[in-house]
Amino acid sequence: MATRIFTHGDGDGLCAGALALAANPGAEVFFTHPFGLLGDLGNAEEGDFVVICDISLPEHELSAVLDRFSELAEGGRLVYIDHHPLPEGLSIGDIPGEAIHDTRSSASELAYGLFREGLGGPLGRVAIYGAIADYLDGTPMMAKLLCDWDKRAIYFETGVLVQGIEGRKRDYDFKRSVVRHLAANDPPSAHPELLRSALENAAREEGAIRSIGKRVRVEGEVAYVIDFPFSLGKAAIYARASAGAAVGIAGERRKGSIDMSLRTCRGDIDLNRILRRIAPGLGGSGGGHPSAAGARIPEGRFREFIEGLNAALAGPP
Repeated sequence: MATRIFTHGDGDGLCAGALALAANPGAEVFFTHPFGLLGDLGNAEEGDFVVICDISLPEHELSAVLDRFSELAEGGRLVYIDHHPLPEGLSIGDIPGEAIHDTRSSASELAYGLFREGLGGPLGRVAIYGAIADYLDGTPMMAKLLCDWDKRAIYFETGVLVQGIEGRKRDYDFKRSVVRHLAANDPPSAHPELLRSALENAAREEGAIRSIGKRVRVEGEVAYVIDFPFSLGKAAIYARASAGAAVGIAGERRKGSIDMSLRTCRGDIDLNRILRRIAPGLGGSGGGHPSAAGARIPEGRFREFIEGLNAALAGPP
């Protein structure tokens, strides 16, 4: 039985994948995302042990994804580990295989909880890195794990990880090297290329902070920037902050669509729920967390998307 790990390429995804790899040495590691999950699962075969980490279930092809889960679970073993809100109407019991899901925890924490008995060393700090990377380090388990480490050193190492993978979105060989490095319980700062990339991106981020305000457009409660040469998630944060808007968006044109990240600091806004309701009607898809989410919309319908988002933010008439 071959083991294949499918995980997200962000900090939490890399750490969750590293924990799965540490517990299953020799496993193949693939990077995927909600829009590509169904196609990427073509790399798995009947009889495999398949681990999926930190991937939100896509509403636009949910039935097909669940059918594929069922095929893999029946022929082998499938474990789905995630913390994104499930599509409306879907429960954990509806997911074939073994589903480990909790919106209050990072995927790294959930993976650590599942695999901890099979880990060869004190890899709790890898779970902490992933939790901090996804702003979910305030859980009871993370507090307990942090007691075994110097918090300042842990936050430094997480910063190296997060900054180091910025701008390396589709550099999968590099990210696999990071996953293997973390699975060996080596700190991010000991990965020379990751550390060098982190320093370079820290300088780029400072430049982005200084210049993004000139590129931001504001419509209603939404501030957005398109094709700004920086991390979409961080650019969305700084777009919102520079304009004092309720929601920030950073998008990039790609193959006739606009891929985007959205961020908000307002507790009364649920971006995941809003995107899952308005994006499919525009021929796109979207979802994520209440305060941090993503969407893909046909480029020609972006204006309608902004209008729909503002209408949703305004609430019922």
